[in-house]
Amino acid sequence: MASTSFHAPAMLAKQAATVDAISQGRLIVGLGAGWNRREYEAYGFAFDRRVSRFSEAFTIIRTLLREGEINFEGEFYQVRDCVLHPRSPRPIGPPLMVGSLGQRMLSITLGHVDAWNMWWSQYGNTAEGFATEKERIDQLLLVAGRNPSTIAATAAVLVQLEGGGGRQMGDYGSGRAVEPLRGGPEELAEQLRAFSAAGADHIQLCVDPITRDSIEWLSQVLVALRDDT
Repeated sequence: MASTSFHAPAMLAKQAATVDAISQGRLIVGLGAGWNRREYEAYGFAFDRRVSRFSEAFTIIRTLLREGEINFEGEFYQVRDCVLHPRSPRPIGPPLMVGSLGQRMLSITLGHVDAWNMWWSQYGNTAEGFATEKERIDQLLLVAGRNPSTIAATAAVLVQLEGGGGRQMGDYGSGRAVEPLRGGPEELAEQLRAFSAAGADHIQLCVDPITRDSIEWLSQVLVALRDDT
Protein backbone atom coordinates (compact mmCIF):
# COMPACT_ATOMS: atom_id res chain seq x y z
CA MET A 1 0.00 0.00 0.00
CA ALA A 2 1.60 3.27 -1.15
CA SER A 3 0.97 6.69 0.35
CA THR A 4 0.53 8.95 -2.66
CA SER A 5 1.92 11.91 -0.70
CA PHE A 6 5.35 10.26 -0.65
CA HIS A 7 5.67 10.06 -4.44
CA ALA A 8 5.33 12.12 -7.58
CA PRO A 9 2.04 10.67 -8.93
CA ALA A 10 3.20 10.19 -12.52
CA MET A 11 6.41 8.51 -11.35
CA LEU A 12 4.41 6.21 -9.08
CA ALA A 13 2.28 5.21 -12.09
CA LYS A 14 5.47 4.54 -14.07
CA GLN A 15 6.91 2.41 -11.28
CA ALA A 16 3.65 0.47 -11.00
CA ALA A 17 3.57 -0.25 -14.74
CA THR A 18 7.19 -1.45 -14.59
CA VAL A 19 6.57 -3.76 -11.63
CA ASP A 20 3.44 -5.09 -13.33
CA ALA A 21 5.52 -5.94 -16.38
CA ILE A 22 8.31 -7.57 -14.34
CA SER A 23 5.78 -9.63 -12.37
CA GLN A 24 3.95 -10.65 -15.56
CA GLY A 25 0.73 -8.93 -14.59
CA ARG A 26 0.51 -9.83 -10.90
CA LEU A 27 0.68 -6.38 -9.30
CA ILE A 28 -2.17 -4.85 -7.30
CA VAL A 29 -1.69 -1.10 -6.82
CA GLY A 30 -2.77 -0.21 -3.29
CA LEU A 31 -3.14 3.53 -2.69
CA GLY A 32 -3.89 5.67 0.34
CA ALA A 33 -3.36 9.14 1.76
CA GLY A 34 -1.12 8.07 4.64
CA TRP A 35 -1.79 8.68 8.31
CA ASN A 36 1.43 8.72 10.32
CA ARG A 37 2.30 12.35 10.92
CA ARG A 38 5.70 11.37 12.33
CA GLU A 39 6.62 9.83 8.97
CA TYR A 40 5.41 12.87 7.07
CA GLU A 41 7.51 15.20 9.19
CA ALA A 42 10.56 12.92 9.08
CA TYR A 43 10.44 12.72 5.27
CA GLY A 44 9.65 16.40 4.79
CA PHE A 45 6.20 16.01 3.23
CA ALA A 46 3.22 18.29 3.92
CA PHE A 47 0.73 16.67 6.31
CA ASP A 48 -2.12 19.13 5.74
CA ARG A 49 -4.95 18.53 3.23
CA ARG A 50 -3.91 14.95 2.66
CA VAL A 51 -7.19 13.87 1.09
CA SER A 52 -7.24 16.80 -1.32
CA ARG A 53 -3.69 15.96 -2.35
CA PHE A 54 -4.64 12.31 -2.67
CA SER A 55 -7.60 13.14 -4.91
CA GLU A 56 -5.36 14.85 -7.48
CA ALA A 57 -2.68 12.16 -7.26
CA PHE A 58 -5.27 9.41 -7.65
CA THR A 59 -6.64 11.05 -10.79
CA ILE A 60 -3.18 11.18 -12.35
CA ILE A 61 -2.19 7.64 -11.37
CA ARG A 62 -5.37 5.88 -12.45
CA THR A 63 -5.62 7.82 -15.71
CA LEU A 64 -2.04 7.03 -16.70
CA LEU A 65 -2.38 3.36 -15.80
CA ARG A 66 -5.70 2.91 -17.57
CA GLU A 67 -5.49 5.34 -20.49
CA GLY A 68 -1.76 5.85 -20.87
CA GLU A 69 -1.71 9.65 -21.03
CA ILE A 70 -2.96 12.73 -19.24
CA ASN A 71 -2.82 16.52 -19.05
CA PHE A 72 -3.64 17.71 -15.56
CA GLU A 73 -3.49 21.09 -13.87
CA GLY A 74 -4.36 20.94 -10.19
CA GLU A 75 -3.66 22.84 -7.02
CA PHE A 76 -0.93 20.42 -5.92
CA TYR A 77 0.16 18.56 -9.04
CA GLN A 78 0.60 19.44 -12.69
CA VAL A 79 1.51 17.13 -15.59
CA ARG A 80 1.60 18.18 -19.23
CA ASP A 81 1.60 15.88 -22.24
CA CYS A 82 2.37 13.04 -19.83
CA VAL A 83 2.55 9.66 -21.55
CA LEU A 84 3.09 6.29 -19.87
CA HIS A 85 5.35 4.22 -22.09
CA PRO A 86 5.70 1.34 -22.11
CA ARG A 87 2.29 0.54 -20.70
CA SER A 88 1.43 -2.20 -18.26
CA PRO A 89 1.09 -5.64 -19.91
CA ARG A 90 -2.61 -5.56 -19.01
CA PRO A 91 -4.73 -3.40 -21.34
CA ILE A 92 -6.33 -1.36 -18.55
CA GLY A 93 -3.38 -1.58 -16.19
CA PRO A 94 -3.07 -3.35 -12.85
CA PRO A 95 -6.08 -3.42 -10.52
CA LEU A 96 -6.39 -0.50 -8.11
CA MET A 97 -7.06 -0.86 -4.39
CA VAL A 98 -7.91 1.88 -1.90
CA GLY A 99 -6.66 1.52 1.65
CA SER A 100 -9.10 3.66 3.60
CA LEU A 101 -12.47 3.55 5.31
CA GLY A 102 -12.88 7.33 5.40
CA GLN A 103 -16.11 8.65 3.91
CA ARG A 104 -14.42 11.25 1.72
CA MET A 105 -11.68 8.89 0.56
CA LEU A 106 -14.28 6.31 -0.39
CA SER A 107 -16.35 8.91 -2.26
CA ILE A 108 -13.25 9.74 -4.34
CA THR A 109 -12.24 6.16 -5.09
CA LEU A 110 -15.17 3.73 -5.06
CA GLY A 111 -16.25 4.71 -8.55
CA HIS A 112 -12.89 3.56 -9.92
CA VAL A 113 -11.14 0.94 -7.78
CA ASP A 114 -11.17 -2.83 -8.13
CA ALA A 115 -10.72 -3.53 -4.42
CA TRP A 116 -10.78 -1.90 -1.00
CA ASN A 117 -8.78 -2.74 2.10
CA MET A 118 -9.08 -2.04 5.81
CA TRP A 119 -6.39 -2.20 8.49
CA TRP A 120 -6.92 -4.51 11.45
CA SER A 121 -7.27 -1.71 14.00
CA GLN A 122 -10.01 -0.06 11.93
CA TYR A 123 -12.52 -2.88 12.29
CA GLY A 124 -11.43 -4.46 15.57
CA ASN A 125 -9.62 -7.46 14.02
CA THR A 126 -12.76 -9.60 14.16
CA ALA A 127 -14.85 -11.20 11.46
CA GLU A 128 -17.90 -9.50 12.91
CA GLY A 129 -16.25 -6.09 12.71
CA PHE A 130 -15.20 -6.77 9.14
CA ALA A 131 -18.75 -7.75 8.18
CA THR A 132 -20.14 -4.52 9.67
CA GLU A 133 -17.74 -2.33 7.68
CA LYS A 134 -18.28 -4.37 4.53
CA GLU A 135 -22.02 -3.82 4.75
CA ARG A 136 -21.45 -0.06 4.98
CA ILE A 137 -19.04 0.00 2.05
CA ASP A 138 -21.32 -2.20 -0.06
CA GLN A 139 -24.02 0.43 0.33
CA LEU A 140 -21.59 3.15 -0.73
CA LEU A 141 -20.65 1.09 -3.78
CA LEU A 142 -24.29 0.86 -4.78
CA VAL A 143 -24.61 4.63 -4.45
CA ALA A 144 -21.55 4.94 -6.70
CA GLY A 145 -23.23 2.73 -9.30
CA ARG A 146 -20.99 -0.27 -8.66
CA ASN A 147 -21.93 -3.88 -8.03
CA PRO A 148 -20.35 -4.83 -4.66
CA SER A 149 -19.85 -8.41 -5.82
CA THR A 150 -17.43 -7.18 -8.50
CA ILE A 151 -15.22 -5.23 -6.06
CA ALA A 152 -12.85 -7.27 -3.89
CA ALA A 153 -13.25 -6.77 -0.13
CA THR A 154 -9.93 -7.26 1.66
CA ALA A 155 -8.50 -6.79 5.14
CA ALA A 156 -5.28 -6.91 7.10
CA VAL A 157 -5.54 -9.31 10.04
CA LEU A 158 -3.24 -9.23 13.08
CA VAL A 159 -1.99 -12.66 14.14
CA GLN A 160 0.18 -13.13 17.23
CA LEU A 161 2.35 -16.22 17.56
CA GLU A 162 4.64 -17.41 20.32
CA GLY A 163 7.20 -14.72 21.14
CA GLY A 164 5.05 -11.85 19.90
CA GLY A 165 5.21 -8.67 21.91
CA GLY A 166 2.78 -6.39 20.07
CA ARG A 167 2.96 -4.35 16.89
CA GLN A 168 3.91 -0.67 17.06
CA MET A 169 1.46 1.62 15.31
CA GLY A 170 3.29 4.96 15.27
CA ASP A 171 0.97 7.86 16.13
CA TYR A 172 -2.11 6.14 14.78
CA GLY A 173 -4.12 7.39 17.73
CA SER A 174 -5.39 6.23 21.08
CA GLY A 175 -8.22 3.82 21.83
CA ARG A 176 -7.41 1.49 18.93
CA ALA A 177 -6.02 -1.48 20.84
CA VAL A 178 -7.43 -4.79 19.58
CA GLU A 179 -6.88 -8.44 20.35
CA PRO A 180 -4.81 -10.35 17.82
CA LEU A 181 -5.81 -13.76 16.53
CA ARG A 182 -4.05 -16.52 18.50
CA GLY A 183 -4.01 -20.29 18.67
CA GLY A 184 -2.72 -23.40 17.01
CA PRO A 185 -2.91 -24.07 13.27
CA GLU A 186 -6.46 -25.43 13.32
CA GLU A 187 -7.68 -22.67 15.65
CA LEU A 188 -6.22 -19.94 13.46
CA ALA A 189 -7.58 -21.61 10.33
CA GLU A 190 -11.05 -21.62 11.87
CA GLN A 191 -10.79 -17.92 12.74
CA LEU A 192 -9.67 -17.10 9.21
CA ARG A 193 -12.56 -19.11 7.76
CA ALA A 194 -14.86 -16.75 9.65
CA PHE A 195 -13.47 -13.84 7.63
CA SER A 196 -14.30 -15.67 4.43
CA ALA A 197 -17.82 -16.28 5.69
CA ALA A 198 -18.06 -12.55 6.50
CA GLY A 199 -17.35 -11.69 2.88
CA ALA A 200 -13.58 -11.24 2.73
CA ASP A 201 -12.16 -12.05 -0.69
CA HIS A 202 -8.57 -11.75 0.48
CA ILE A 203 -6.70 -11.17 3.74
CA GLN A 204 -3.15 -10.11 4.55
CA LEU A 205 -1.63 -11.54 7.70
CA CYS A 206 0.22 -9.03 9.88
CA VAL A 207 2.35 -11.41 11.91
CA ASP A 208 3.75 -10.72 15.37
CA PRO A 209 6.64 -11.48 15.56
CA ILE A 210 7.74 -11.08 11.96
CA THR A 211 10.47 -13.68 11.74
CA ARG A 212 11.41 -16.45 9.35
CA ASP A 213 10.36 -19.03 11.94
CA SER A 214 6.92 -17.48 12.41
CA ILE A 215 6.31 -17.30 8.67
CA GLU A 216 7.35 -20.94 8.26
CA TRP A 217 5.08 -21.90 11.18
CA LEU A 218 2.14 -20.29 9.42
CA SER A 219 2.47 -22.83 6.61
CA GLN A 220 0.65 -25.22 8.93
CA VAL A 221 -2.32 -22.86 8.93
CA LEU A 222 -2.32 -22.82 5.14
CA VAL A 223 -2.32 -26.62 5.09
CA ALA A 224 -5.34 -26.63 7.42
CA LEU A 225 -7.16 -24.13 5.19
CA ARG A 226 -6.36 -26.08 2.03
CA ASP A 227 -7.81 -29.21 3.59
CA ASP A 228 -11.20 -27.50 3.18
CA THR A 229 -10.87 -27.38 -0.62
